[in-house]
Amino acid sequence: MKHLRSLGLILSVGIVMTSLIGCGGQSGRPSDQSNSGTGTAAGKTAEEAAVKPVTLGIIDVAGSLQLVQASIDEFVSKNPDIVSDVEYIKATAPELASKLKAQQTANNLDTALIFTGFDGLASGLEQDVWEELLPKHVDALPNIEGQLLEGAKLAFDIGKGYAIPHAFCPGGPMFTYNPDMVKEVPKTAEDLLAFAKANPGKFLYARPSNSGPGSAFLQGLPYILGDTDPKDPKTWDKTWAYLKELDQYIDYYPTGTGITFRELAEGTRWIIASHMGWDMNQRILGTIPQTFQGFFLDKSTWVADANFVAVPKGLTEDKLNATLKLVAFLMTPEQQAVTYDSGYMYPGPAIKDVPLSMAPKDSQDKVGAAMRDEYEKAIKDIPTGTQLEPEALVEAYDMWDKLVGAKVKK
Repeated sequence: MKHLRSLGLILSVGIVMTSLIGCGGQSGRPSDQSNSGTGTAAGKTAEEAAVKPVTLGIIDVAGSLQLVQASIDEFVSKNPDIVSDVEYIKATAPELASKLKAQQTANNLDTALIFTGFDGLASGLEQDVWEELLPKHVDALPNIEGQLLEGAKLAFDIGKGYAIPHAFCPGGPMFTYNPDMVKEVPKTAEDLLAFAKANPGKFLYARPSNSGPGSAFLQGLPYILGDTDPKDPKTWDKTWAYLKELDQYIDYYPTGTGITFRELAEGTRWIIASHMGWDMNQRILGTIPQTFQGFFLDKSTWVADANFVAVPKGLTEDKLNATLKLVAFLMTPEQQAVTYDSGYMYPGPAIKDVPLSMAPKDSQDKVGAAMRDEYEKAIKDIPTGTQLEPEALVEAYDMWDKLVGAKVKK
């Protein structure tokens, strides 16, 4: 039942077919999904029974499938009358909104659900591609907002009801390093710059618009450096000056976080921008040795991270109904416990009262072994902030691209 397709191929074929047959747009709101009334077998009304199971196209631009794919497959196996098949598609955040917009313009929307971080969410809000989830569909998604953890609720508020955080992590900025190569661990932003200057090419962070840790580093520096307004990138005089100077000692900016961890493991880099989930996950998976360590800079504020579920506007009624049912399933405590996984979004659950003891035994063992006292202390002691508002985040990425990031690999 699982398929993986190229997003570009999907789009191009869809546009060509649309131009040939001129199909019209379709949209709708979910009907009452209650099974408690009278009607056909299994308590379904005649209208519900007449709806055929649908195929759902799911795009992941946040690496969420490693957290939720097993849950999605479980939902499909339990609900063959609702969903007949799922096609999993991987893409990058910068291309997401324009691809969805093109499908919607062509009236050929075959994507039903998106897993995204703040980057894809922000660009999608800017291009108006998202279906409002709450409060518009509160009947299908009851009490989700009230169950969210405090940090996850702040993330939800940034999404303005157009997306729901399904996984939550304190985020970053933090840094992962090789203790065999780094004997004096930086404590301040000035120390990190001095390290980069003394060891050209040994510090690395990924392009912020493609990377949670890269984005956290960018958004966290205004707090660390004391810029006038950490929420307004136009006021980040100290941050932009710092990043320009740091740029002299950085070889290139990878297009994904995984590349930075592989180069750290290989010894090409000695320190990389990281965040709590990535550090935990990459040690659990063995990408980097368990002996590698993490550190935090003075005056840090957590730029909390979240992965969201979002739905594009324009779905047919049956696909929208099925998608909302899937979202509701993913937000149940039992499925939220699965997000502990291998520490990718540590802790993981976005709702309250989901302890590690609820997670599968394998996750309990792996995450428990990777937990560190200093990390738990940092979660408690470092103040928590939020990501930038969507428009400001897009602006910050654009400014970084223009002022800092135009560099090819050496």
